[in-house]
Parts: sequence; structure tokens; C-alpha cells
Amino acid sequence: MWLLAIVIIALAGYLVYALINPEKF
Repeated sequence: MWLLAIVIIALAGYLVYALINPEKF
């Protein structure tokens, strides 16, 4: 279950980064 939590946190961080830096996507 902890692995799933890590994946969700990583995806959330990636989405936040994409929202902060949209010009890189």
C-alpha cells in the first residue's frame, strides 16, 4: 500500500509542477 501512496504523491507533485511551469510542457 505504501508503494501506491508514493506513486500518488509523485503524480500530485508532477501535476503541481506542470501547473507552476506550464511553458515547459
